[in-house]
Amino acid sequence: MSTHPRAGQPARPGDLVNIPQLMAAFYQRVPDAGVPAQRVAFGTSGHRGSALDTSFNQGHIHAICQAVAEYRRQQGLDGPLFLGMDTHALSEAAFGSALEVLVANGVEVRVQQGGGYTPTPVISHAILGHNRAQAGGVADGIVITPSHNPPRDGGIKYNGPDGGPASAEATGWIQQRANELLAGGNAGICRLPFAEAEHKAVPHDYVASYVSELEQVIDLAAIRKAGIRIGVDPLGGSGLAYWPHIAERYDLDITVVNERQDADFGFMTLDHDGKIRMDCSSPYSMQPLLALKDEFDIACGNDPDYDRHGIVDADGLMNPNHYLAVCIHYLFTHRPEWQANLAVGKTLVSSSIIDRVAASLGRPLMEVPVGFKWYVQPLMDGKLAFVGEESAGASFLRRNGDVWTTDKDGFIPSLLAAEILAVTGKTPHQYYAMLTQELGRPHYRRVDASASHDQKRVLAGLNPENVQADTLAGDTIIARLTAAPGNGAAIGGLKVVTEQGWFAARPSGTEQVYKIYAESFRSEAHLDQLIAEARALVDGVFINAGV
Repeated sequence: MSTHPRAGQPARPGDLVNIPQLMAAFYQRVPDAGVPAQRVAFGTSGHRGSALDTSFNQGHIHAICQAVAEYRRQQGLDGPLFLGMDTHALSEAAFGSALEVLVANGVEVRVQQGGGYTPTPVISHAILGHNRAQAGGVADGIVITPSHNPPRDGGIKYNGPDGGPASAEATGWIQQRANELLAGGNAGICRLPFAEAEHKAVPHDYVASYVSELEQVIDLAAIRKAGIRIGVDPLGGSGLAYWPHIAERYDLDITVVNERQDADFGFMTLDHDGKIRMDCSSPYSMQPLLALKDEFDIACGNDPDYDRHGIVDADGLMNPNHYLAVCIHYLFTHRPEWQANLAVGKTLVSSSIIDRVAASLGRPLMEVPVGFKWYVQPLMDGKLAFVGEESAGASFLRRNGDVWTTDKDGFIPSLLAAEILAVTGKTPHQYYAMLTQELGRPHYRRVDASASHDQKRVLAGLNPENVQADTLAGDTIIARLTAAPGNGAAIGGLKVVTEQGWFAARPSGTEQVYKIYAESFRSEAHLDQLIAEARALVDGVFINAGV
């Protein structure tokens, strides 16, 4: 896809979603379970869609939450459900609709006291804290968010008692039951009037419980002692209210550069495709913070539900893959209480520089498909210390080796950048340069291309036999993968590997595109060749499948 001519420029009135129209569609449009695009579909991180497309409407939320309530009863989950939401317009509407059904089903729902927004990692942290303390029943949670998606979108995901994105088995059951309810006109929904449901919800101080424990995972004293100046752009997201509490409690020099929380996100600059997308890993979306980079030692941005991070220093926005490598090397050399057998977790499409860093540290590597849910059980089982994915999501253990969150946490990688500078005197870019001198410099790129539903289905079903060639970009192919080496799970696409490069092709779970990821340890020209051959392979598969 080519870059939009206005990428990186401020949004104009014509770029903004019509919020009244969007909200009316949420309540007025009724999904038809007979239309595939209008059914409940849990991807790598919950169900997403837009009310304007009749793919994220009140009917969906009622059905999903009724299904969650029934799943909880089936599983014997009798504790509270921690409910959070981000700042998308549809999140506000879906929050109320979810509350109506959950409370009507006898679920104790805990919501942010005084109202407000609750980030994804805070929900994970709350679930784990409750269940660790055995504070009355087994807890789980729901986060209402479409992550970094455009303002017209909505999303909802279920987090189980282990605090992380629910397993495929759990979401499969919930999805099937929700679609049964939709097909029956939602006749089986238990529902209370919103005012009554809101009255019965239990207030919870999410901010204090999360912020008070941050020093257990980040060396905040080192940041304070070094006087690191931190700039924060919440990108209108759910973490805005947390930063002043972090600054005050730990006496840190933190400046929030943008306090707006507009539902149309009209303060954003346009992403690569000309859309408003709160992607903190995109230099186009991060232009306002990049313009301020010289005013701070470290700056960071986060997406609306705060499960992603974008790190800015004097050299600009850090590539997400590069920063993951920096975090891994720093943490495994500065957390003496972490056990020697703990592994590094990476997704199949993350940079192979991570493989080289792990090998240099003598640490095992667990490579899994895209989706943070694959990390949850290994984290709980004490097998992993750091987990990350190429789209700027990560989490890691507390300093004493205990689990912090089992979902992506945008706060802690952001604060870790300040810790790294405070302790080593190196910015993230400088630290990465040190690593590449020893381990080699990768050239990595992700390319998106339009894809229909049928093309995405075909791509997800690729197998090793689709690759007839013995070489890729001039090198011998050493692996053709449709299952992840770390756990044997299907990757929903294909990865082809040589000694000096690789590519992976997989459909997007949230947009009508497919993605090609590629990396070369030779040159940009070699990377171009990898991508060109990957495109040709995918095009050939589509032609052969008649789609």
